[in-house]
Amino acid sequence: MDIARRIPVTPWSSTGTRWRTGPLSFTVLLLGLFGFGIGESAVIAARLGNSPWTVLAEGLSRHTPLSIGGSTLLISVTILLLWIPLHERPGLGTLANAVVIAVSIDLGLRFLPSPTAVPWQVGQVVAGTVLVALSGALYLTANLGPGPRDGLMTGLHLRFGWPVAPVRLVLEVGALTAGFLLGGKVGVGTVVFAVGVGPVLAWWLARLPVRQVDPALPLETDSR
Repeated sequence: MDIARRIPVTPWSSTGTRWRTGPLSFTVLLLGLFGFGIGESAVIAARLGNSPWTVLAEGLSRHTPLSIGGSTLLISVTILLLWIPLHERPGLGTLANAVVIAVSIDLGLRFLPSPTAVPWQVGQVVAGTVLVALSGALYLTANLGPGPRDGLMTGLHLRFGWPVAPVRLVLEVGALTAGFLLGGKVGVGTVVFAVGVGPVLAWWLARLPVRQVDPALPLETDSR
């Protein structure tokens, strides 16, 4: 599924430059990124397995003084360095993505419950996945630049001509494998997140309000 082709133009979508925007677009961007991190932390706190990149972050945190959020930030910065030879262009949303999600993951882990009953654990994973999808839809439609991981994906696609879907799969599986080897949690929650987040994201995108835009105005449609 090519999410980038399905991103609607909403009342809060920024047009033109990735570095200058209005208060509405910026507010929606921050809300989306904050909700994304809280959703991720809900999945982590359920202790049934994490999303692939969070498996890597948790595994890294087990071998360093960094928290899971701190590890997430370190991974994002490292990936951004890989953008340089690919000539990818960051935006305000790119930098905010790296920082806000990392901070909100650690914040969420401070107050979210860690249930022990399996039904509650599964419910929290599902709720976290739905929140990540909704928040991702808000972040994407703010249209202020791709997140570090998606920028790497699209950069490899444009630089080498590799299809997007296999590139994304290799990156996700690579992060998951490395994180598992480092001690990150993999389980049924990982499967629920991996299988569910894409379709739920598409569902949310199809239900956001749409506005008409002047076709002369450029609109970026990179995904996270």
